[in-house]
Amino acid sequence: MSSRPGDGRRCHDGLMGSVVVIGGSAGAHGALQTVCRGLPPDFPAPILVVLHVPPHLPSRLASILTRAGPLPATEARDGQELLAGRIHVAPPDHHLLVGADGRTSLGREAPERGFRPSIDVLFRSAATAFGAASVGVILSGALTDGVAGAEAIRGEGGAVIAQDPEEARFGRLPRAAVDAGAADVVVPTAAIAATLCRLATP
Repeated sequence: MSSRPGDGRRCHDGLMGSVVVIGGSAGAHGALQTVCRGLPPDFPAPILVVLHVPPHLPSRLASILTRAGPLPATEARDGQELLAGRIHVAPPDHHLLVGADGRTSLGREAPERGFRPSIDVLFRSAATAFGAASVGVILSGALTDGVAGAEAIRGEGGAVIAQDPEEARFGRLPRAAVDAGAADVVVPTAAIAATLCRLATP
């Protein structure tokens, strides 16, 4: 089987590699594009993304991220298989989760902390399904959705990267993660992609 994620390598065939979950809110779009731009085309893990978006408007985030860097991005579908080197974006008004079967699921359960999709929901599912193989990234945001999820990832032995609050457009979310002790590393936006390459495993 090919070892290049761009060739559609499956990520759940017994020997589990990493899964990367990224969450952000206000001010996170630009930072997320910077992260995607810095990732290599052979990035060895799937990436799932939750950004807080208006619930009743179409999202162009997947097409924006596809243009931003070498990895293809798609809006996640229920039951979609995770593939390394692919970006799966939460659709508006749906929670995005990842299961132990290596597939995504979408939910319409109640919003958490006022949001659907919720960063906490995605991060908790990654912590439960992937444990120490989960890597979380907390980006800019004005509120605190994502902090509890980051704590869940760390509690299962996974790693969490926080965008430097001092350079985030809205620093409250990454600052809250840092203050809660839920971040392993705090780096500027330009260094997040390289940090992911170091932490993610095939």
